[in-house]
Amino acid sequence: MSQQPLTSDNHVSREEILEVANLARLGVDENTADSYAADITKILKMMDILGNVDTTDIKPLSNIHEACQELRADVAKHDINRERNQSVAPAIEDGLYLVPQVIE
Repeated sequence: MSQQPLTSDNHVSREEILEVANLARLGVDENTADSYAADITKILKMMDILGNVDTTDIKPLSNIHEACQELRADVAKHDINRERNQSVAPAIEDGLYLVPQVIE
């Protein structure tokens, strides 16, 4: 693969997709390569737009949980209708859901 950076408009060509697919030993036909090139070009253009957003007064998060989240109260509700919920289950017995055994 050529070591040249992408062009200034961040266009990815079919040839670049086919070259990367070849190096990764992936079977990609020309129509799929065209589709991938168009999609990646769109993504890179969106990244350019995001890169131009002024974030001067925005403090970066070191953890997503620092963001403000409104949580509902952890209160038990007794309005669950077991019969209605289990009416769509494929198999139930004595009020329990029956599932196929997955461990022998």
